[in-house]
Amino acid sequence: MHHDSVRATFPELDAIEDDELRSGVVDAWATAMAENGIDDLRGVPWLPPTQRELGIEDETLVGHVRDVTAGSIALADVLSERRGDKLDLDLDVVVAGALVHDVSKLAEFDGMDDTPVYDLLGHPYYGVHVVARVGLPIELAHIVLSHTGRTNVEPATIEAEIVRRADEVAAASIRWRATDDLRTV
Repeated sequence: MHHDSVRATFPELDAIEDDELRSGVVDAWATAMAENGIDDLRGVPWLPPTQRELGIEDETLVGHVRDVTAGSIALADVLSERRGDKLDLDLDVVVAGALVHDVSKLAEFDGMDDTPVYDLLGHPYYGVHVVARVGLPIELAHIVLSHTGRTNVEPATIEAEIVRRADEVAAASIRWRATDDLRTV
């Protein structure tokens, strides 16, 4: 049941050419949904503490993940076009990594409330667990772990760097709604 919902929610899955990788991304989301009692991803908020602080409670996780994925694809396409053979970039890893980078949030929040996973583990450790549990490659666990400044892990691959930068810009575009100067939020 959750698998069909994930496929319908993230049409970007079609950009992943490797069937096994695409299936693993769907499995990661479906597993996190089942473990956290979530039937519809579309109602999951983006980042409740920030949303409460900025008064932008209508932002969703799905919208953010789709923004990050689109931004990651665009950045990867530009770099591949401009850098050509000098850049050994795996677009499937970029797309899959962007799609799972925030799967952890399903365990970190219950609606707009923080959970012990968020309070005690923080972002994005549960996501690393889910990605590993469904058998996705270590490169995707690395993207999940290194996409945020909330860990001490820096991106080691170009794919991880692309997802991190796309995530930063997508998050800034949400915060921009509440300010005229991003340095203030």
